[in-house]
Amino acid sequence: MILDVSILLAYFTVIMAIGVRARVRGDVQAEEYFLSSRSLKWPSIAMSTIATNIQAGHFIGMAGSAYLYGLAQANLEINAIFGILVAAFFFVPLYLRMKVITITQFFEAKLGPQVALAYSVLMIVLYSLLYLGTALFWAAYAIDGIFSNQVPILNSDPVMRLGILIVATGVFSAVYTYLGGLRAVVRTDIVQLVLLVVGGLITLSAAIHHLGGWSNLWTSTGDLMHLHLPRDHETLPWVGLFGMFLLNLNYWGANQVILQRALAAKNLWHAQIGLLVGGALKYLMVLIIVVPGIALAGILRENPLDDPDLAYLTLVKLLLPAGVRGLILCGLFASLMSTLDSIYNSVSTLWSVDIYKRYLKPDATGQQMVRAGRLAIIATLIAGVLFSFVVVYVKYGNLQFPLTHWFNELSYYIKNGFVLLIMAAVFLVNPSKRLVFATFLSSVAVTYLMNELFEEMNYFVRSGWVIVLTFAIVAIPTVLKNGWRIRLDELLSLSSRSAVQFGTVLLGSLVLCHVIFH
Repeated sequence: MILDVSILLAYFTVIMAIGVRARVRGDVQAEEYFLSSRSLKWPSIAMSTIATNIQAGHFIGMAGSAYLYGLAQANLEINAIFGILVAAFFFVPLYLRMKVITITQFFEAKLGPQVALAYSVLMIVLYSLLYLGTALFWAAYAIDGIFSNQVPILNSDPVMRLGILIVATGVFSAVYTYLGGLRAVVRTDIVQLVLLVVGGLITLSAAIHHLGGWSNLWTSTGDLMHLHLPRDHETLPWVGLFGMFLLNLNYWGANQVILQRALAAKNLWHAQIGLLVGGALKYLMVLIIVVPGIALAGILRENPLDDPDLAYLTLVKLLLPAGVRGLILCGLFASLMSTLDSIYNSVSTLWSVDIYKRYLKPDATGQQMVRAGRLAIIATLIAGVLFSFVVVYVKYGNLQFPLTHWFNELSYYIKNGFVLLIMAAVFLVNPSKRLVFATFLSSVAVTYLMNELFEEMNYFVRSGWVIVLTFAIVAIPTVLKNGWRIRLDELLSLSSRSAVQFGTVLLGSLVLCHVIFH
């Protein structure tokens, strides 16, 4: 265990050194700090985007869900490809053409300042509280689970111990993001993606070997190797795929945290190829996150876990020797740190550009905007730590509760409205700004009402209905008045033949997966 701790400490030292080395110096301007001077090439975009997307919650929460529900959990990974394709060919070209720093600026141009401000505020709330708080919890939960014999030295009370670990991990990632902005985030993300992939492949190999090989994966867990579960399944029914596809339009197409690298692309070709390579990497994520959880279900058929969220940590503790275990932990924390630093950077961008510069100090200089962004990082850290304590309360209230789906359902109160915004901004001709704003705000109430009226309905299905209903409220009068924007030559932007071919292969592979693993 001492060897594992030493490896983990070495990892933290290296990441901090890379982050600090990338710090911006002197009279830094806003585009340099927030968008790395729009100079990113496709490898950096692909690796940093996926490293941001994959967090410790994936390795723990999603692996735990895969342990329970099998390959159906992979839908949350592979169906992201649909959202990535739409973002790459429809949304991102619009953002780059307008040279926006934030998605909010795009919404302001298309839907007015009220919608833009509401989007920015809700994004800041969503990520500084729910996303950051949950990510910090998973980090502390992982440390506490792996080093169960060592961490009691911090505090004998597990809740207090988690609190200490939450604060420590939050402060660590905030420091180098504060110093270096997006440049530091991207450089550390590249290193961290390599670590999380290497660690994930080692865990996958150990799980499959212990199960008896790939053939035994099919024979011993055949009941778990289906993408489509019955329509009455309470968590992952196949009918929820439609809602999942719609929600991916927001996550991959109108999400500042995910798209900040694409906005910083050198040109459209680098943005599109970077996103498409990221889409291909989603298949790798299924292999290193979902499949190990399924394998563990086969290994522990006679002795199931009480807490499914311990699935990945159980694999690490039971199957891997010292030293290798430390490397896996580096990968686990790499996924965490890449998510945390991206949240800090994007929330600080939204605050500085959309609120501080737009409303509080219109004459702010680049240096003042950077200073405001750095203060926002500190505020985000405090908010995330406080919400993580809420997550601790929820989890310890019911250890058998799969936290991943609680997180998803809670976040969709806001995300449903985000899907409405991006669909209205891109696919409708001059929609009424007042109608869009009113419908966007009411989407939270509609989501709540649907939850109350159709409590037994799966939350993906409910979200799909909320999105369709709210979009119809805006789309029907808009189409009757202004027509429908259906010409692909006006919407679709292709940077090169290679991008088109790559996108076609990705789409075909997604369809093929649903056919083969039906």
